Amino acid sequence: MAIPFSYNVRSVLGRPWATLATAVGIGMVVAILVLALALANGFQAALVETGSPSNVIVMRKGADSELSSGVSREGANIIRALPDVALGAGGRPLVSPEVLVLINQERQNGQGTSNVTIRGVDREGLTLRDKVRIVAGRDIAPGAAEVIIGKRIADRFEGFHLGDRVRLNQRDFTVVGHFTAGGSGFESEVWGDNAVLMPVLRGDVFQSVTFRMKDPARFAAIKQQLEADPRLGVQLKRESDYYADLAGTLATTMRVAGIFIVLIMAVGAIFAAMNTMFSSIGSRSREIATMLTLGFGPGAIMLAFLIESILIAFAGGVIGCLLALPINGTATSTTNFSTFSEIAFAFQITPMILAIGIVFALGLGVVGGILPAWKASRQPLAAAMRAM
Repeated sequence: MAIPFSYNVRSVLGRPWATLATAVGIGMVVAILVLALALANGFQAALVETGSPSNVIVMRKGADSELSSGVSREGANIIRALPDVALGAGGRPLVSPEVLVLINQERQNGQGTSNVTIRGVDREGLTLRDKVRIVAGRDIAPGAAEVIIGKRIADRFEGFHLGDRVRLNQRDFTVVGHFTAGGSGFESEVWGDNAVLMPVLRGDVFQSVTFRMKDPARFAAIKQQLEADPRLGVQLKRESDYYADLAGTLATTMRVAGIFIVLIMAVGAIFAAMNTMFSSIGSRSREIATMLTLGFGPGAIMLAFLIESILIAFAGGVIGCLLALPINGTATSTTNFSTFSEIAFAFQITPMILAIGIVFALGLGVVGGILPAWKASRQPLAAAMRAM
């Protein structure tokens, strides 16, 4: 025979301060877990959103990122002439050979420096990235020493406001616009005209070539054709896969580090739950004796005390989720160790992350309540009767 659930609720509410203290402790642990997962999720989402499955990125064979890659002008022209390349306005191939370099830029308010990605794009580069929108100022003029700045880093670094000048290898470039890109990693970059940036920054070699496929289903055939061409020495990836690979390693590291910290804190939360439940047992000998006298077995008593621990943990899980929710959408940044440049992104709390937080809290309740519940169920009837 099971003890009514209402009894568990009344018992928990009957000790408001002890219950609240334990729930808040568990809530703090859950909040840290939710924020760690939201941090990794936001970083991964920013990079995954950067790529399109309809676009192909071409890099030097063996290169693990654009930064370590190199594609010649001849190679770019061969790719541009492919019949599988989609055509844009005016019948121009949607191909963008691109230069990619890093500069060290001062942060706002004297907060040190960090690497920022400078990307030289052709006019078709903007068409290929159809989420890019100019939100302040204007686009760069062809052939002009001008740059546009990703919105997420425009306010994080000195010299990135409209009208400012950015010094690139002894040449000044004027900031003429800020752009968004659907929350993707491109919003952490500085873009300029390839024809102007290339001789200033890298000479006569591109880092990569990105193009739009006429038929994305033909990716495997295109990949086989170009990778087998001895003139090129390149490797191909779908743009979406390339950025997903870049995101995977660091996002996993963030999750592992966050979970490690949470597990250390969880030990304290478990002991707090145990202490609360042991204290409860010590003051409820009469209740236990009454339940045993009424015919409730040890199993029912153990389950009742375990449910109380789980209820407290559930309350803590809800508190933790509520504490973390205001951080959702808050912008932050980190160094992308694949490119050694700063990438700005936002915490992204999803229903799945909140569910993980609640389940984790329930797990703490079970682990913290199992020993006290077992002790309560093993209390001898004679000893319990003497306490009455």
